[in-house]
Amino acid sequence: MDLSAIAENWRRLAACAPDVACGAVVKADAYGCGLDRVAPALWRAGCRSFFVAHLSEAEAARALLPEAEIRVLNGLAPGSAPAYAARRLSPVLGSMEELAEWAAFSGGAWPAALHVDTGMNRHGLSVPEALALAGSPLLAAAGIDLLMSHLVSAEKPDEAVNARQIRDFSRVRAAFPAIPASLANSSGIHLGGQAHHDLLRPGYALYGGNPTPWAEVNPMQAVVRLEAVIMQVRAVAAGESAGYNARWTAPSPRRLATLSLGYADGYPRAASGRGHAMVLGVPCPILGLVSMDLIILDVTDAPEARRGTLATLIGDGLDVDGVGRAAGTIGYELLTGLGSRYVRTYVE
Repeated sequence: MDLSAIAENWRRLAACAPDVACGAVVKADAYGCGLDRVAPALWRAGCRSFFVAHLSEAEAARALLPEAEIRVLNGLAPGSAPAYAARRLSPVLGSMEELAEWAAFSGGAWPAALHVDTGMNRHGLSVPEALALAGSPLLAAAGIDLLMSHLVSAEKPDEAVNARQIRDFSRVRAAFPAIPASLANSSGIHLGGQAHHDLLRPGYALYGGNPTPWAEVNPMQAVVRLEAVIMQVRAVAAGESAGYNARWTAPSPRRLATLSLGYADGYPRAASGRGHAMVLGVPCPILGLVSMDLIILDVTDAPEARRGTLATLIGDGLDVDGVGRAAGTIGYELLTGLGSRYVRTYVE
């Protein structure tokens, strides 16, 4: 885990809109990279506004960052308002019920954000509901100090939904000109100034994910490198099988290597027969089925590979997006699924 790369990625994203504040999304244990190390590194880089998904994550972040602004994206669970206030945490309110409950508790003494749904249909007030609040004393009673929405397809800039969401959110923003606003996620930052408003909130790109998949080059630095030691190398004859259900059969004499990790460590089972690792600079295919705790590689083309040789599963040209695609998923799932059995080494 390269903390310097995370800090540099935050600076690069902030530089896309130098007149706009830049926060950081550190939910899901900082996308699997370790909240306890990532959040302080981002604070040292200059980040002051942090977003998490759950109250428990916010409590952990507060213990690390006593002075930071910490917002909880998933909303206000019934009866949880005192826990937010006790730790100076801000809920992102996503319904009229949440807004009313927080206003009754806060009376304007504790801040909160208001989420407006512009197309995701999973959380937030509808645009008409939000517009109907113009001039309502409920907003002041709830201490609303940020308007938010979330882009549906920011990683696909040509999709019409982006322009519609930007337009609808601008309507809401215009109805509440005194309240700062936030719309742009990692890819949304690259949609241009009309999506920037007052606060950027990148997540995935901080951890090396590509916010501009339409471009040839990922503008972010790589953060995660995943390696495993080869535990055993064996020769198999043509016609021999490997792994559960004899999914793979050797077409010719091959050399196979076993790695001590599997889907219990978060490496996707769906990468079976599709992904590969780098061994001594050579791409080596994953054979058969990824097991709970073991992976088999074909290292025939890496004749120097032996017990104790390192295999790289993320890194050396295997970025999180590419590894995710090879497994039929996305880099987000790969990062957030990194298991607890890995030994994490941080560099800065």
